[in-house]
Amino acid sequence: MKGNEAIAHAAIRIGADGYFGYPITPQSEVLETLAEQKPWETTGMVVLQAESEVAAINMVYGGAGSGKMVMTSSSSPGVSLKQEGISYIAGAELPCLVVNVMRGGPGLGTIQPSQADYFQTTKGGGHGDYHVIALAPASVQEMADFVGLAFELAFKYRNPAMILADGVIGQMMEKVVLPDFRPRRTEEEIIAQCPWATTGCKGRRPNVITSLELDPAMMERRNLQLQAKYAEIQARECRYEEIDCEDADYLIVAFGSCARIAQKALEHAREEGIRVGLFRPITLWPFPSEALASRARQTKGILVVELNSGQMIEDVELAVKCSLPVEHFGRLGGIVPDPDEVVDALKQTFINSPEKTK
Repeated sequence: MKGNEAIAHAAIRIGADGYFGYPITPQSEVLETLAEQKPWETTGMVVLQAESEVAAINMVYGGAGSGKMVMTSSSSPGVSLKQEGISYIAGAELPCLVVNVMRGGPGLGTIQPSQADYFQTTKGGGHGDYHVIALAPASVQEMADFVGLAFELAFKYRNPAMILADGVIGQMMEKVVLPDFRPRRTEEEIIAQCPWATTGCKGRRPNVITSLELDPAMMERRNLQLQAKYAEIQARECRYEEIDCEDADYLIVAFGSCARIAQKALEHAREEGIRVGLFRPITLWPFPSEALASRARQTKGILVVELNSGQMIEDVELAVKCSLPVEHFGRLGGIVPDPDEVVDALKQTFINSPEKTK
């Protein structure tokens, strides 16, 4: 099935309570598949096409405030419209899942794939000092797997989580093993698991959920508490994959569909005797900086491959702290490179320019 379809099936199977979204290419199959499956007749999951992206994210805000497992999905321009709501949800410390199947921009741009929302996702996107936990799938299987993982992390840390895919992963078709069905949580389970939620206040004081605080000292305290939580997430939740890195002279760092392309480029390069490894960040925030820095110590240079003008390269440069050359290769406008282009970029950048790796 398509990556977008896998997202929908996984959400139903893991017991999600609600989906609120709006169609936009290239992620519309998420909503379409949920509508076709009619989970409200089986699991009781609410599926609603809102009147806009702004309405959808605020419905997610309300559902999350009641302790429900709720989600939305969109593509780049739609996620831009959701940014205020995401900031509110982060400020109120609520769990939810946002899926972004990226397309090219800026503006309405194109309906073709892109990875140009990296900054938006990892550097905040909306107003304020906040983070979302960002997972970058590189296969249809991971599109399915990361739904459950994203909700697990979102509830563990009371923080919004995002699956940051690109149009290639959303639209491509692969075999996929879907998660087993599990029932939605009962109201009693939600009350026990989410004592902070607005579930009715019989026998306890009312819960108030808000991101507003007019006392500067209290607002600073709240922000410091958030920063402490983010530090814990950074310490505990970094995820990455390494392929053929043990003897690598050069590293390719890539995520999502570019990691798939880079893996084939790695094979071609090794056939030519060029020892290349692939380092794939799975969590874009928190970024696996320490693991990358450790691996980079044995290499001569890093090529960062992205479907953008160069965004993740900043986190790569920060991770290695100028200890070795870091260069970028990317395509724009929805053009997806083939593996040989990546190999050529590696050769031109390092192999044919040895002065860069002295």
